[in-house]
Amino acid sequence: MTVRAVLGIRRWRHNPVCRATDRHEAWAALAALLLMLLAAPVAGWKTGSLTDDALQRAVRVQHEQRHLTAAVVVRPASGTSRFAQDPEAATVAEGSMRTPVVAEWRAPDGTARTGTVSTASTKTTPGARIRIWTDGRGDPAMRPMDVSTAHTHAVLAGIGATLLAGGLTEIARRLAVWRMMQRRYARLDRAWAEVGPDWGRTGTGS
Repeated sequence: MTVRAVLGIRRWRHNPVCRATDRHEAWAALAALLLMLLAAPVAGWKTGSLTDDALQRAVRVQHEQRHLTAAVVVRPASGTSRFAQDPEAATVAEGSMRTPVVAEWRAPDGTARTGTVSTASTKTTPGARIRIWTDGRGDPAMRPMDVSTAHTHAVLAGIGATLLAGGLTEIARRLAVWRMMQRRYARLDRAWAEVGPDWGRTGTGS
């Protein structure tokens, strides 16, 4: 519909039966098309760029604050660790098994820590050495986001912003056309109300 209306602008300009609202609808369609082709991609690129900048800063901060720490398995743990399902651990194969264990490790200040953590290591017998992520205080932490995951999130944000901008533009066009049609019908109703009572009478309009 939008393309047909745009292609009809040139033809309707010199058409004596073309109504003003027809031209307005065509111009609205052209404006919407230009916004979808030009403004929406720009909005998506800008959103993706800003998102990527913010995520890259978060990546740097997370890598500065979180550290891989050597831990020793004490015993198997019942239940799951709150770090077992890590949405940021993109480097771990999807669906890989993570085993909860009670482990011991040292905090940066040298104090001993014990807690339930999860590991993808296949060696989880007591005494086995595993590596876990900890924060600056030595508490268990989720794996920091990596650069590729941040880029992926930014790209998805840009695509989402582009689609959203295009959808909002089309909604605005449809609302504008609906409003034009309502005004057109209102004018027709007023015109009919003026001539309706005299319709068909001899000498009407003379």
